[in-house]
Amino acid sequence: MKFWLKLLAWISAIVGVAWAGYKPLQDYWRERNRPQWETVEVVRGSAKRLITSTGKIEPVLKVAIGAFVSGPITELHVDFNDEVKEGDLLAKVDTLLYQAAVDRDQASLTTRQAEVVRVEAQLQLAKNNLERGERLRQKDERYLSDREMDALEAEFAALAAGLRVANASVDQAQAQLNNSQTNLDYCDIRSPVDGVILERKIDPGQTLASQFQTPELFVVAPDLRKKLHVFATVDESDIGLIRKAYDQKLPVTFTVDAYPGETFEGEIEQIRYGATEVQNVITYPVVVATTNPELKLLPSMTAQLSFEVDSVDDVLKVPNAALRYFPENIQWVRPEDHKLLDGSQWTEEADASDASDGAGEPASTRSGSATKTASNTMDDETSEDAELTNSTISNRRHVWVVEDNLLRAIEVRIGFSESRYTIVESGELTEGMALVTGLKK
Repeated sequence: MKFWLKLLAWISAIVGVAWAGYKPLQDYWRERNRPQWETVEVVRGSAKRLITSTGKIEPVLKVAIGAFVSGPITELHVDFNDEVKEGDLLAKVDTLLYQAAVDRDQASLTTRQAEVVRVEAQLQLAKNNLERGERLRQKDERYLSDREMDALEAEFAALAAGLRVANASVDQAQAQLNNSQTNLDYCDIRSPVDGVILERKIDPGQTLASQFQTPELFVVAPDLRKKLHVFATVDESDIGLIRKAYDQKLPVTFTVDAYPGETFEGEIEQIRYGATEVQNVITYPVVVATTNPELKLLPSMTAQLSFEVDSVDDVLKVPNAALRYFPENIQWVRPEDHKLLDGSQWTEEADASDASDGAGEPASTRSGSATKTASNTMDDETSEDAELTNSTISNRRHVWVVEDNLLRAIEVRIGFSESRYTIVESGELTEGMALVTGLKK
C-alpha cells in the first residue's frame, strides 16, 4: 500500500512540474518561432520627380574645312586636338602654278595699263589737232576744207573710243589678276573660327584634286569649352512634363561613364518637333546645353540624363522597398486583412461597382433602347469618371506594419517616385513609422 502511495506521489509531482513548465515553454517556443521582420521608416522631406533618358554629347557646331585649289600639301601646321584661333594657318598647298598665274596676269595688267597711256597720248594729240583746225576755220574757212575737218573729228572720236577699250582691258586684266591672286591665297588653308581640331584628314605630301569635289581637310569644333549640346531622346508620353520643365527652367543633371562619380549640370535649350519612330515607339529629340570648362566632356560620349520635372517640399515619403513587399504566408496577417491576400476584397469592390452603376434601374431598362439616348449624352462624363477611377486605383498601394505580432495593412495613395522613395498623398502614416520590407534571415 505504501508503494502505491509513493508511486502516486511521484507521478503527481512529475505532472505538477510538467504543468507548471508547460506555459513558459509554450511561450518560449512561440516567441522563438515568431517571424522577425526587416523594417524601414517613413521619412519627411522634399522630393523631386525625375525623367531619365540617354543622350549623345556633340559640339554646338562642326565646321568642315576644305580646299578650293588643287595641288600637293607642302606644309601642315596642326594636328588632332590642337586649339586654333580664327585666321590661323592650318596647312599650305604648293603655290608654284598659282604664283606663276599671278605673275602672268600682273604682266598682262602692266601691258594694258601701258596701252592706256599710249592711247591717252594719241588722244591728246588728236584733240590738239582738232582745236587748231577749229581756230583756223574761224579765221578763214579756206584754210581747211570740210573733208580735212571731218578727218580730224573722226580721228579724235576713234581715239576716245580706243581709250575706253584700253581702260576696259585694264579692268579685265585686273579682274584676272584678282582671280589668280585669290587662288594663290586659297593655297593657305586657314581656320574660319576659334576651336579645336577634331579630325585631320590629310598628310604632308598628299595631293588634292578639287576640280570635281571639294576635299575635306579638317573638322573644327568651335566653343568646345564654352558650350556643348547633349542630344537626348525622350518618349512621347514624357514630352508634356519636359515642356513644363523647359518653361520653368528646371535643371538637368547627367553623368558619363568616363567619370562615374561626377555629376554634370545643364539646361533644356530646345525641344525639337521632328519625331523618330522605331518599332512603333515615338521619341522626340531634346537638346540640353552645358558648359565644358575643363574639357572633360568629349564629343560622342554617351550621357545618362535626369530631367527634373516637378518638386515638392515637406511631404511624407515611403521607401520603395516597403511598397514592393507582400506577405507570403496568410498566417502572418491579421484576419481582417486576409481578404487582401485571397483576392476577396477585389471581388467585393467589383461587385459594388457593378451595383452602383445600375442602382435604382431595372436590368431590362438598362439594356433597352431608352438607355441608348442617355448613354450617348453621358459618354464624355462616363469616360472621364472611368479614367479618374482607373487613375485612383493605379495609385493605391498597401504597406504593412507589425501589430500584436501580426501584420496589419495600411492603404495609401502614392504620387511620383524618386530613386529610393515614393511620396505619399494620403494614408494613415506618420513620420518615423516602421514599415515591413521582409523577413530577417
